Amino acid sequence: MVAFNFNFLSAVVLLAPASAFAPSQTSNSNVSTKLQAEAPVDHKAPAAEIDRRRNLAIISHPDSGKTTMTEKLLLYGGAIQQAGAVRQKAQQRSTASDFMEMEKERGISISSTVMNFDYNDLRINILDTPGHEDFSEDTYRALAAADNAVMLLDAAKGLEPQTRKLFEVCRMRGLPLFTFVNKMDRPALTPYDIMDQIEEEFGLETHPILWPIGDGDRFKGVLDRLTDIVHLYQKPVKRGAKAEVVEVPLSDKAKLEELINDDELFSQLMEDAELLVELLPPLDMERVMDASQSPLFFGSAMTNFGVQLFLDKFCEMGTKPLGRPATKKEDAPKKKKKSAEAAAANEEDEPTEMIEPGYEDFTGFVFKTQANLDPKHRDRLAYVRVVSGKYSKGMKVGHSRSKGAKKYNLAQAQALFGNDRESVEVAYPGDVIGINNPGNFAIGDTLYTGAMKIAYPGIPSFSPEKFAYIRNPNPSTYKAFSKGIDQLLAEGAVQALRQRNDDGGGPLILAAVGQLQFEVVQARLESEYGVESKLEPIGFNIARWADGGWDEVDKADKDGKLFGTMIVQDRWQRPVLLFRNDWKAEAVANEEDYLQLKTWSKPPAFDE
Repeated sequence: MVAFNFNFLSAVVLLAPASAFAPSQTSNSNVSTKLQAEAPVDHKAPAAEIDRRRNLAIISHPDSGKTTMTEKLLLYGGAIQQAGAVRQKAQQRSTASDFMEMEKERGISISSTVMNFDYNDLRINILDTPGHEDFSEDTYRALAAADNAVMLLDAAKGLEPQTRKLFEVCRMRGLPLFTFVNKMDRPALTPYDIMDQIEEEFGLETHPILWPIGDGDRFKGVLDRLTDIVHLYQKPVKRGAKAEVVEVPLSDKAKLEELINDDELFSQLMEDAELLVELLPPLDMERVMDASQSPLFFGSAMTNFGVQLFLDKFCEMGTKPLGRPATKKEDAPKKKKKSAEAAAANEEDEPTEMIEPGYEDFTGFVFKTQANLDPKHRDRLAYVRVVSGKYSKGMKVGHSRSKGAKKYNLAQAQALFGNDRESVEVAYPGDVIGINNPGNFAIGDTLYTGAMKIAYPGIPSFSPEKFAYIRNPNPSTYKAFSKGIDQLLAEGAVQALRQRNDDGGGPLILAAVGQLQFEVVQARLESEYGVESKLEPIGFNIARWADGGWDEVDKADKDGKLFGTMIVQDRWQRPVLLFRNDWKAEAVANEEDYLQLKTWSKPPAFDE
């Protein structure tokens, strides 16, 4: 009998100035307290805690059942007692991972969320990501924090456009990829067709672990090819509850034929079981880990068929927390202040060392920020993926972009599940901790302990395709409008551009991948900050960062090479060129190669 012990993943950490926790100068125990404070602290994570963690990000095209799959994993993991389907409007339930108002209203995931549970002595961390292409940057940031990915496919549609884009991100990161073919309770492509699609388009070999028996109304269950046990399902009596299952060895043909009660499906199962053994190469976990082979599963998240089996197999096959390449430098004050452009050049620093989970100090990076998880308190959180060491309540950390050797106290921690909270004391590699963020931390920042200043590679921002001025039509709400804009921009909901040398007093340009991002910003400004906004679209649809710097941009502009191009700056005062079409962007990139135009940018690794 499996015992389930629910535990939350994300932690909210309240910050306080280091001086707030210094010993009193008039205290009789001042000397001993100071000595204790300066004593070496062991931040190394126990190997057992590292080994028992697994995390995964779930990616898919919209409407493939991703959020439903997340809920069912939580159900079987013991985190929730009943899954709330997005479409269960009769009882007005929404999914645990979709908690923003627009997510509830539209039945889609707009923002990635972090949840976890304990299962079979393992800590499973799940990152539920948006499927809509307009929010693909948020999905990319979640993938930066993941060690494994699950590619969810619609059994009737196979590979779809957004699936293809997200697969390329997983491949770029080298993530082990598990494939779950969902919605087998509806008419579907044949399993062989789906395997062929994946191999032909992605060059990725699949190895079926769970093989389906029928589809649509005739979907009976799955064959576990690792154990040769057939799992036959019955729909749960209560919607959202666990499915009833009967397990029968593949060798017990008489009982299988009786329970399947379909001569065609029984014959097909026997034929497939034999054929797959003869034709397919064996499962190779080394190839799974280097992302050249993908374990393949079939099931139905809505009816709970195959979900727990997938969870069990993932626990066995998924990789434990992985290390990350990082840049190191001395953690000491610098006397000379660099210009913004020179500081931004730090983004080119190449990682010099691999930081493994067993590294002696704590390190982690911010991959997401979120405002107003609790509307009553208007809080702001920075989500940090722990890469190495142990987070402990009250620890002091350095910040890669803070000047000199400034430290921050992580004074108090809370955990959250969606937008619910609970206190935590420790966190280990593979976990995500959420830090109360008064504006110090941005996406891509690194936190660390120890004598060396450490920075993980920044998380890129990609070329937006929609641009618009945003204005406040009501001057009396200026303060609330500015606060809302600042906090939503810090989340990465959209990107911000300004005219050159604009220090914040001029018109703000919002830049987004898709129109829906603009709608989300306007809706959240109204619902969370109580202000209206007006958007004025700009007739450009391509952005390129000019890594050559402002001198080269000025040269090209003086020579008339940037006619019809809008020259703006990003939040780091780096030059960005806006073009009206691909032809012009490609022409400038090829003819004026000294501009070093790029389709993406990263935040600076260090600020000096």
